Amino acid sequence: MNLSDLVSHLDTELRIAEIADYGNALNGLQLENHSGRVTKIVAAVDATLPVMQKAAAAGADLLLVHHGMFWSGLQAWTGPVFQKLKLCGDSGLAVYSAHLPLDVHPVLGNNAQIAQALGLTPTGGFLEYKGSNVGVTADHEMSLEDLVSNFKKSLGGSPVHLCAGGPQTTKRIGISSGGSGSEVAAAAKAGIDTFITGEGPHWSYTLAEELGVNVLYGGHYATETFGVKALAAHIEAKFGISWEFVDHPTGL
Repeated sequence: MNLSDLVSHLDTELRIAEIADYGNALNGLQLENHSGRVTKIVAAVDATLPVMQKAAAAGADLLLVHHGMFWSGLQAWTGPVFQKLKLCGDSGLAVYSAHLPLDVHPVLGNNAQIAQALGLTPTGGFLEYKGSNVGVTADHEMSLEDLVSNFKKSLGGSPVHLCAGGPQTTKRIGISSGGSGSEVAAAAKAGIDTFITGEGPHWSYTLAEELGVNVLYGGHYATETFGVKALAAHIEAKFGISWEFVDHPTGL
């Protein structure tokens, strides 16, 4: 299909123009291709040179990512920046990025997808940022041991680091992927006894213990593979465009 038609659909579905984000996120189409067409999609977490090389080798003409090309801010077109642009130009690879608009999507978002994978039904939101609730909450009673086991399975066996600072039976669970681990205090203020996230600073663990909150750290990368996969699957279901996921984990 036409790249412009797909971009228009994604911009509307993800409410790109409505959801405020970090300045360097630059959500939406970040780089067009010379054909103006999309025949195959590669979904990935980060728009890095190794990922782009894998996407080009897979024959993709659209790379769909969560973290776009400009996270490091304004840079000269030299070194790896030039290599990325040249690779995309030579291989006809367009790049579309969706950060917070994908995080907060009620169906396709990272947090909604993690909740679904855990068999949880979101009942509300928390972690307000520029008018949007980034995280979701779920009122659900289950043993902490079972939740950790289920979370690890949902991550494909990736390790889950547990801070067992709260109750052994959950009542109110909060989910916010990626680097939200620093928001332990906000989670506690929202009445959350068990906080599922990606990564957090060292002090988030000790603070969680003091506040009586369980924290399940699943890794920044691992917890943000859900949204791009769901979004690519949505495109395939609606428009029939094939896709594959390129896994390039950081281990963080």
